[in-house]
Amino acid sequence: MSVLDNWSDWKNFLGDRLDHAQNEGMDEKVVNDLAYEIGDYLAKQVEAKNDQERVLADLWSVASEQEQHAIANMMVKLVQNNGTK
Repeated sequence: MSVLDNWSDWKNFLGDRLDHAQNEGMDEKVVNDLAYEIGDYLAKQVEAKNDQERVLADLWSVASEQEQHAIANMMVKLVQNNGTK
């Protein structure tokens, strides 16, 4: 089972990666830029596996680049305290 199959698992996975990046000294701007790049890749290349991912993909597809950055930033905020550690 992939972490993309379950919304809670996906948030925990992202939260763990975010914790690791911050512990390694990655600053907020770099994290947010990376979140945007990942969001763009997922929206264009990966089929949504659950309802939440479909909503995000649909929102991403109609958003301007600035709005996509805002979505990515909100995802970072959403997972900040969702890691498994």
